[in-house]
Order: sequence, then C-alpha cells, then structure tokens
Amino acid sequence: MSMNVQNCPRCGKLFVKGFAETCPACVKDIEAQYVACADYLRQNRKCDLQELHEETEVPMRQIIRFIREGRISIADSPNLTYPCEVCGNPIREHTMCDSCRQRLVRDVNQVMDESKNSGNTEKDAHHFRITDRLKDRH
Repeated sequence: MSMNVQNCPRCGKLFVKGFAETCPACVKDIEAQYVACADYLRQNRKCDLQELHEETEVPMRQIIRFIREGRISIADSPNLTYPCEVCGNPIREHTMCDSCRQRLVRDVNQVMDESKNSGNTEKDAHHFRITDRLKDRH
C-alpha cells in the first residue's frame, strides 16, 4: 500500500492526496470563500467582479475559478463578468471572447490548409504502401 503524499500547492504543507488537490485546511478555506461569495451574490445581484472581490476579500482568481467550475452562476447577476483568457475583455461564458475564438478558428483553419497544400511531399516521406514492403520480401 503506497501513500500518495504531496505538498499543497496553495500553502506548501505536506498532505495525503485524495480527491482534493489541496490540503484539508485549504479545502476548508476555499469552501469558506465560496460561501462568502455565494452569500454576497444572493444579497447583491447587481454587483460586479471587482465589488465582489473587495467586499468578500476573496481573490479574483478564486472567484473566476468558482465561476468557471460552475459553482457560482452568473445567470442572475447581470453585471458579473470575468476576463477573456486571451485579451482580457469582459465575458460571461466560456474562456475566450467571440473575437478571440473566431481568430483561433481562422488560424487553425489556415494552418490546416497550409499543411494540406504542402503535405503531399511530407506524407510520402513518412508513409509507405504495403506493396512496397512486400516487394522487398521476394
């Protein structure tokens, strides 16, 4: 029986890793932060991220994590937005804004088209036909 022991990424204490990624003390602290955010949002539905952060003293990164995990719903909070991971513009869903998502799709399609156009010579270099291999046996 081996014990999966590691340091807590949040506080550095040694703990036995189970379902949580942090030590039990940090799990309790994160849950207390969640309760503080949820309670404040129930009473102040029109607050924004900055106000929620200032009033609850919960780090913005943790509040954003709660939103992305689905623990905090922003459906009933019209002013609550969080920054796009690419450009930082305020968004209400996903991790990227529409313009960054469209740019990503366009770039991926461009790379795919380029690889299709130049892929014929590379494809022949890395692949062979089974008949070529069978010829070598005779």
